[in-house]
Amino acid sequence: MKGVPVRYVFGEFVLCPSRRLLLESGREVSLIPRYFDLLHVLIRRRDEAIPRREILDTVWQDVVVSDGALSQAVRTLRRALGDDPRAPRFIRTVSRHGYQFVFPDVHEVDGSTPLETAAEMRVPAYEAQDIEAAFAQLVSESPEESRRAAAENLHRLGVAEALRLLGSGSTHARARAMLRDARWDLPQAGPVPIFGEPNPVRTLRELFALRVRRVLRVAGSRYIAAVAGAAAAGLVAGSVGGLALYFGPNSPATTVVLVLLPLVGLVIAAVGASGVAAGLCSAEVLIRSRRGLALILFGAVGGGTVGLLAHLVGRLVLQGLFGQDLSPVAGGLEGVVLGAATGLGYALATPRTGGGMATPRGRSRIVAGILAGCSCALAAALLTWSGSYLGALSLDLLAHSFPGSQVGLEPLARLLGETGPGPVTKLTIGAWEGFMFALGTVLGLTHRPK
Repeated sequence: MKGVPVRYVFGEFVLCPSRRLLLESGREVSLIPRYFDLLHVLIRRRDEAIPRREILDTVWQDVVVSDGALSQAVRTLRRALGDDPRAPRFIRTVSRHGYQFVFPDVHEVDGSTPLETAAEMRVPAYEAQDIEAAFAQLVSESPEESRRAAAENLHRLGVAEALRLLGSGSTHARARAMLRDARWDLPQAGPVPIFGEPNPVRTLRELFALRVRRVLRVAGSRYIAAVAGAAAAGLVAGSVGGLALYFGPNSPATTVVLVLLPLVGLVIAAVGASGVAAGLCSAEVLIRSRRGLALILFGAVGGGTVGLLAHLVGRLVLQGLFGQDLSPVAGGLEGVVLGAATGLGYALATPRTGGGMATPRGRSRIVAGILAGCSCALAAALLTWSGSYLGALSLDLLAHSFPGSQVGLEPLARLLGETGPGPVTKLTIGAWEGFMFALGTVLGLTHRPK
């Protein structure tokens, strides 16, 4: 009956979604929440082979992960169920497609009835050899995914005993780092201290390297999408600016402006996003607590770095080749402010107490882009008010240094009721550029590939 909770009974197992329990012969089998959700999806839709992408969009809908995360989850479920992938009893791999739950005798019973005995609620007692086997896997030279699975298993079995076995060698520092990193993905995971323990510096170095590898593995596609999104927004912003200059009152601009200004906007936005997006992606992967603060700081560092480098290169070229001074044009400070503002808007729109990558969908994704855009628009307007020269204002500055230039802002200023680029023009242009930059960056950052 619709609305009545369902309990699934298959073999010696009982899956109770309403209580989020998996029982084996009356004893609880501990699973992290996403793995429990994966098993529930597979059982609920057991009559079909579910595509990998559809599983990721269902179980990991609020976070971007690699396909390896799904493979690891299936391996963990198979271990929990005692399944053999070579002769699957429960979960079958459908080549080049996905997975299907294949156990033939699944009974759906009323999940609102009490569980049979209190013993069903007890966590099974694990033998010492289980911990020793998982610990040996953790400190081995196995692939990283296997060692992470061992770390997750140790948190489930009791991490205190594993920590007692850790020594001060380099391998054990790496193992402590893995235990520390794995605890963020597990419910009720035990603490894994670093300071006050053997070799804390090496452990921190291993932890940082572990998360950097995850940045490269998991966040790479998000970074590319963020830069592409900003570039597309820059193209749109430049096109609007080109149209305004071309059709503005008494404009000397020719049709060349309609082609070149969009390209200039694309390049400027892509360069800026290459720093800001790197900061935002790094913050979401490397920092597991204080996510909002990390997004602001990393966005500021990324934006400031690329802003300073772009300013130095541009100044060197213009002064060295043309003898023109580029000192007032945007640089490191402007990059810091715009990067921090983008990070602030993104953090406010996608709060995540446990850290990690946010992937809002539909209307929530658009809201995140708009909120980040508004934050960056305000910051850009304040920068122009204080005398900074951003994209279009920098072009206007250069236009007055090169006779015959067609990118002066006078026609646009006349559209806004000013005879020349005054406060209204500067604030309007600054806010528009800041809004479009952050909007494109965040929409690209939160894009989920099909």
